[in-house]
Amino acid sequence: MKKTQLIHSEISAVIAEMGHTDMLVIADGGLPIPKGVKKIDIALTAGIPSFLDTLYTILSELKVEEIVIAKEMLEISPHLYEKIKALVNEEVKISKVSHEAFKGLTIDAKTIIRTGEFTPYANIILKSGVVF
Repeated sequence: MKKTQLIHSEISAVIAEMGHTDMLVIADGGLPIPKGVKKIDIALTAGIPSFLDTLYTILSELKVEEIVIAKEMLEISPHLYEKIKALVNEEVKISKVSHEAFKGLTIDAKTIIRTGEFTPYANIILKSGVVF
């Protein structure tokens, strides 16, 4: 049995296969998932699991060099943006794009993880870094 925090086997495999600049999306319950992009649906009910719990757990295993969020998050869900900033290393670049542009970027994601989060704009793209 794994000793690390992340015990979801499918998500662990995705992280192990990530290459430099590959994109992993953590999505709220409403983000449209493009056809052809792998989806891991972990949503059980409203709020379970939460976006932040999922992000925290994935950040414990994935080296991230950049995150992308919808700029609408800053206005509609500023508390979420502040929590994201507190979770990521200050070396991680934070890019902000329109929600429509964000949805367009998800077409190139390696995987989208759908959570039970119902907070507006609770979506993030994690761009993989390198550990050396």
